[in-house]
Amino acid sequence: MPGTCVTVTLEGRRPLAAEIQALVAPTMLSNPRRTTSGVDSSRLAMVLAVLQRRGGVLLADKDVYASTVGGARVVEPAADLALALAIAGSADDVAATSHLVAFGEVGLAGEVRGVLGLPRRLAEARRLGFTTAVVPADAVAPRDVPDGLTVLEARDVRQAVRLARGQAGRDITRPIDPSR
Repeated sequence: MPGTCVTVTLEGRRPLAAEIQALVAPTMLSNPRRTTSGVDSSRLAMVLAVLQRRGGVLLADKDVYASTVGGARVVEPAADLALALAIAGSADDVAATSHLVAFGEVGLAGEVRGVLGLPRRLAEARRLGFTTAVVPADAVAPRDVPDGLTVLEARDVRQAVRLARGQAGRDITRPIDPSR
């Protein structure tokens, strides 16, 4: 569904999946609304600015609503990429690839930065049935990729949006081992 993306956050050492939803709608107001629930409003403002300036997503005349499902509170920067992908999907009304999860901090230059505990996040995503992950480029070694998970590496937000929509990119894949 357009406007959704899942990430895995770390609560201490425990990984927890969280779905982020976004709704982008045209507005007649001179100051568009930016409303959040379960997402840090300052991180939303920064991600919106980066998407507008570096990602090619037009948001200046749109209301943006961002929320987590089930009352989860997502405050860590590792959820930036999932938030950006949810917003971009809603803005363009294009759904991400099915069974997709995303991790990465978004920098002001539009770059996607590495996050702590990426192998643990990937393992939890695979355990929950996800088959594709968008992660920062060069952040994970092939040996840390669980069987059956395709990892797509993104250097910047624009590339991450393309990858989430199923467009070509470099991936690290470990097929499912039939002996397991």
